Amino acid sequence: MAQPLTFVLSVPETPEDHGPEPSPYDESEVHDSFYQLIQEQSQWVAEEGLELQQREPGPPETPGSGHQTLLGPEDPLVHSTATLRILASMPSRTIGRSRGAIISQYYNRTVRLRRRVSRPELRGVGRSARPSLRLYDLELDPVALEEEEKRFLLVKELQGLPVAQRDHVLRGMPLGLAEKRCLREESRTLTRKRRGRRGRRGLLPCCGRLRDACVLALHSLGLGLLSGLHALMPWRYALKRIGGQFGSSVLSYFLFLKTLLAFNALLLLPLLAFLVGVQAAFPPPASPGAVPAFTGLELLTGAGRFTHTVMYYGYYSNTTLNQPCVPPLDGGQCSREADGLPYNMPLAYLFTVGVAFFITCITLVYSMSHSFGESYRVGSTAGVHAVTVFCSWDHKVTQKRASRVQHDNIRTHLKELLAEWQLRQVPRSLCGRLRQVAVLGLVWLLCLGTALGCTVAVYAFSELMIKSPVSTEQEGALLALPTVVCVLNLGAPYLYRCLAALERHDSPVLEVYVAICRNLILKMVILGILCYHWLGRRVGVLKEQCWENFVGQELYRLMVLDFIFVLLDTLFGELVWRLISEKKLKREKPEFDIAGNVLELIYGQTLTWLGVLFSPLLPAIQIIKLLCLFYIKKTSLMANCQAPRRPWLASHMSTVFVSLLCFPSFLGAAVFLCYAVWQVRPSSTCGPFRTLDTMYEAGKVWVRRLEQAGPSVSWVPWIHRYLVENTFPVYLVSALLLAVIYLNIQVVKGQRRVMCLLKEQISNEGEDKIFLINKLHSVYERKERRAGRTQEAEQLAGDLDTW
Repeated sequence: MAQPLTFVLSVPETPEDHGPEPSPYDESEVHDSFYQLIQEQSQWVAEEGLELQQREPGPPETPGSGHQTLLGPEDPLVHSTATLRILASMPSRTIGRSRGAIISQYYNRTVRLRRRVSRPELRGVGRSARPSLRLYDLELDPVALEEEEKRFLLVKELQGLPVAQRDHVLRGMPLGLAEKRCLREESRTLTRKRRGRRGRRGLLPCCGRLRDACVLALHSLGLGLLSGLHALMPWRYALKRIGGQFGSSVLSYFLFLKTLLAFNALLLLPLLAFLVGVQAAFPPPASPGAVPAFTGLELLTGAGRFTHTVMYYGYYSNTTLNQPCVPPLDGGQCSREADGLPYNMPLAYLFTVGVAFFITCITLVYSMSHSFGESYRVGSTAGVHAVTVFCSWDHKVTQKRASRVQHDNIRTHLKELLAEWQLRQVPRSLCGRLRQVAVLGLVWLLCLGTALGCTVAVYAFSELMIKSPVSTEQEGALLALPTVVCVLNLGAPYLYRCLAALERHDSPVLEVYVAICRNLILKMVILGILCYHWLGRRVGVLKEQCWENFVGQELYRLMVLDFIFVLLDTLFGELVWRLISEKKLKREKPEFDIAGNVLELIYGQTLTWLGVLFSPLLPAIQIIKLLCLFYIKKTSLMANCQAPRRPWLASHMSTVFVSLLCFPSFLGAAVFLCYAVWQVRPSSTCGPFRTLDTMYEAGKVWVRRLEQAGPSVSWVPWIHRYLVENTFPVYLVSALLLAVIYLNIQVVKGQRRVMCLLKEQISNEGEDKIFLINKLHSVYERKERRAGRTQEAEQLAGDLDTW
């Protein structure tokens, strides 16, 4: 093994060097010492006659001449021995090789840390115990004795630091674990010795040991709680296993499902606290008719017994709820204090749904921005392959199962990176591009025609259901329209998949995006027709009935049947098809359909947001559905599916999924609910808004009551009049939001421009280093030639004297 080259810059001693060495705490003296050092070096170079001049280009020299030609930035670097000695002594190369340099460097760092904690100055300490500026910057390869001396000084400085700072400094040192452990034990040994001497002098030496035992116990307890919190994260190991075996593309589906579960839990909490719980505690008077018995069909239809529960809008009262009081034994009236605080149920219903939607909107926007920041980072991905190979392994992993999962993760990630790199290297000819454009146009026409046909079928069947109403005894017939919708939603994606096989996209990412776009168009158009059917047609037909309950039941039926059809698709579309492929067709397992499954999740979440006004417990049903879907899909994935044949990196998939959830899904549901609140007349026989023209009237009635209450709450009507009913604040907030978005875009552009300039500057710095190395090379060649001439002259003079 080659020995590392060392280079020690000899500095001539001067009489001033024998005086007191400047302290590192006196900045002026340190500056003066560097200035003197530079002056000495300049004088020494001038005396030697070394002039830094750029070598003129000339003919290449022969190998026997002993000199080398200067090389430009693009040429391979071949330097003389003197230049290599200088390169070997550079700090960037010595720090990674010399342990003595590392100890010296971190000794000076700990000196600075000790200064922050009011360490006494080192002016009274001997020269051998003070950090030498010359040793630190010039003698980069010290001998073993000096290294041990610096090590001893470093241990003393570490011993004087607090425990937290000491551990932080040790973690940051680029040393081996064994060396760090030795330094830590030596610093702790000195500390224990001092504490032992201090304990002998004190009265209670056992207090120190008791304190140390308590600190260690608390530290162990904290680490145990932290590991317990990590273990409580839902599906932590399952997600790692999925990502390791099937890649980030399949993992993005399960991460999106986990995100939807969090959204629904956040939506359900205020509804349970301020609507469902309150109404369950103060139930309304029983209806005059008989309550139907539970038959089991309600689990599919949502009607029957469920209609008279907190499940639907019609159960909630339109009165002000008060805490009931028990009359006194003497037969008197309840006192005024016993009535308790009033709870306006219509106002609470409107505000709770509005606040829940607002919280969901804020969380969704934050999640989208955070996902955008994680996926679309500013900068290039050059060198990501080397980083993945050399820096991806977590050396803290000790368990065999965890190490196997991490191994699978790194292997799959490398496959995805290499597949993405190969896609960039394969261009397509002009004829191939024209052929692909023609096929894409034909396939898109067929897909749009399929979506239009499904929309017409849903509209025609919904009109048929209006013309032939279903009686209360025929609850099973209520499942007809949801069944037709679910069949179309299940069958059309299979047709899209067959048509996509004709396109033969080069990129699997583009194939998934195209499939998502086609399925999204289909589902959103069908939901638009259903919304028109509910608010445009059913409201007029069900004038004397509770149409809000009907809409809530329709959405419940759609959710339940959608879950059933997903189970059937998993059973027959994955399990049966896998058995047929392996047994009969002798093929491999099918791949996991990311686009179809993701759109099913977005479709189910859209149904939840559409029905939260008419069925406050619909998010709870969605949570149960998502939990079952995770385990069903995970089991089917492990048993019936294989990893993608063409691996691809899903770096932006989560961002795309959340964006689709925000704009078509959440925005459409918000428009639907706003129209229902502001424009549609509520039912006059049920619900908290039965006596009002619109649901929004509940807020106006409350404001009028506050105006009559007195001047103490007059600010609330002013806010309602000028900030809620007035449209100017809405436009102002929208303009501010657009301005913030524009500024963020400009900031990102500025960051990209700065990064380009910094990359260019780094390139120029590299050229500067090559230029300086060439300068040093020429200087040392001149010195060697001059030394050779002097030696020849001396030899000639000696020969003349001899002669």
